[in-house]
Amino acid sequence: MNAVLELLLEGEAHEPERLAAILGLELGEVRRQLAELSENGVLLGWRPVLNPEARGDREVRAVIEVKITPERDGGFNRLAERIGRFDEVESCHLMSGGYDLLVFVKGRSLHDVATFVSERLATIEGVVSTATHFLLRSYKEQGYFLGVPEQERRRLQVSP
Repeated sequence: MNAVLELLLEGEAHEPERLAAILGLELGEVRRQLAELSENGVLLGWRPVLNPEARGDREVRAVIEVKITPERDGGFNRLAERIGRFDEVESCHLMSGGYDLLVFVKGRSLHDVATFVSERLATIEGVVSTATHFLLRSYKEQGYFLGVPEQERRRLQVSP
């Protein structure tokens, strides 16, 4: 795997100067690799990992299991892409098992999310059923513990 990408995946800052210093590479080489990763569609963007409780966020998040009927000549793709275009949708994944899509959504309130599901998502032709699960509290987000003091974030000790 690309060394710059590996470092980014470990959670390092994305400033090219910092990446070059850590990797012992020339700044120009790091910039070239970042540009190549972007051009090839590997690196899609930069997003900070935020602690919603520390921010005082009152946003509601939910996970929705969606069963759909695959389309001829399109399978699940067209419907998944259509669902993914909604502003409320943070991510959409094709799954194996008891449902087809796992959709993460956000809204300002429980009512907003419920309205989105009942009036916009469930009414799409090809959507067979939905099951909504509201997130009550997050403990770990994208590899980062939320609300845990720094000294307690280390990996678990291995016992003999």
